[in-house]
Amino acid sequence: MFTPVILAGGNGSRLWPLSRQSMPKQFLELDGQGKGTMFQRTLARLNGLDHSTPIIVSNENHRFVVAEQLRAMGSSSSRIILEPLARNTAPAIALAALEAIAGGGDPVLLVLPADHHIPDEAILHDAIRLAEMHAEAGRLVTFGVTPTHPETGFGYIQCGDAWKEGGSAIAAFKEKPSPEVAAQYVAEGNYLWNSGMFMFRASVFLSELEKYRPRMVAACQIAYQHGVADSYFLHVQAEHFALCEDDSVDYAVMEYTDAGVVVQLDAGWNDLGSWAAIWDVGPHDGERNRIEGDVIVMNTRNSLVQSNHRLVSLVGLDDVIVIETKDAVLIANRHATQQVKEIVKQLQAQKRVEFDSHPLVSRPWGYYDTVDHGDRYQVKRILVEPGECLSLQLHYHRAEHWIVVSGTALVVCGDKELILSENQSTYIPLGVKHSLSNPGKVPLELIEVQSGSYLGEDDIVRFEDRYGRLTK
Repeated sequence: MFTPVILAGGNGSRLWPLSRQSMPKQFLELDGQGKGTMFQRTLARLNGLDHSTPIIVSNENHRFVVAEQLRAMGSSSSRIILEPLARNTAPAIALAALEAIAGGGDPVLLVLPADHHIPDEAILHDAIRLAEMHAEAGRLVTFGVTPTHPETGFGYIQCGDAWKEGGSAIAAFKEKPSPEVAAQYVAEGNYLWNSGMFMFRASVFLSELEKYRPRMVAACQIAYQHGVADSYFLHVQAEHFALCEDDSVDYAVMEYTDAGVVVQLDAGWNDLGSWAAIWDVGPHDGERNRIEGDVIVMNTRNSLVQSNHRLVSLVGLDDVIVIETKDAVLIANRHATQQVKEIVKQLQAQKRVEFDSHPLVSRPWGYYDTVDHGDRYQVKRILVEPGECLSLQLHYHRAEHWIVVSGTALVVCGDKELILSENQSTYIPLGVKHSLSNPGKVPLELIEVQSGSYLGEDDIVRFEDRYGRLTK
């Protein structure tokens, strides 16, 4: 039996405008098959293997998204470790390994990024079983993917001598190559794509990491030991975790260890790291287009067109990516989609809201959708799930009007408590403590009209909150 470790802390900037800081690609459904988000499918494809409760490593800002997606698939018992800031894969795996041995055991860990596309699960399972055999023997296993073409967006693993029991020694790790070098790797036949998937015993990984990155291990140990656990999460201490080097497991361990082995994987793997990769996995029509949503195309080929809110029409175009969202549209050449991250850097530098979030924002109690906004007003549609409750809070810079569209609202405003039903409304003055909850059995929907000098989400002072979000 092994313990899955799901790495769900990335940001997926190359898949903007769909993937954003508050809802990155691993929490989206990207392959058009309607079988759940990438995170959920990563967990689901382990069905049929003998494994213990997964350990999830994610970002503090995504904790409620993780919890809700686990709940939706009936896996809410998973252990969730929250990184206070991003420090790449080596520290993340170290935290998971510390969690895995905390109870006195020493399991084999299967480390999986949460955003990969692997359609042939039977072949994946066979590769995992082979890798588990090597991991139980004290080896550190990486999974190398059989190349299908000279890809410049992936790193490569050069294979050494093959082992009798399957797998190969690792001769070298190679950076993302030029087109010419990638073609050479594929022609030589002993190079595999680096999948970023690993398998090893927890203690073996920590021991090897301590050889090459002792300060990282020490920082992770202190940050883990001083973390704060609640009913849902382990909040890793930020001060010491920030001392970790920002390093991948490849650079920190796998390039140096003498215990490394690569197991070949030929299961249709794709890391879905760009819009071109999303186009690659299909499905395609007769003109090699992948179409999603309300789209009409004429004389258009080899393109990905995705509409989420309105009709999108293309005429006479080849090799383009068009992604429409409520507040942003991306149009790119299909062969230049790695450059989307540069657009995201500009958005971040300009502090634009499109860098961080969509108009529809998930919350642990439901979601809100920004309908309209101006200099001194903002209109939101709010949905509160049955039995859920917003925090007791106040705002220093805005007042709010609430109009119930459907369901039942229990409102606390100052020292008053009232029940509102469909077509009823109330007013929340600036600076008054208030809360909203849904005591009913159906979702509560309401329209919120905010007015004031500042309408940012950080104008919230929380006094009581069942989700642990109290203002410090």
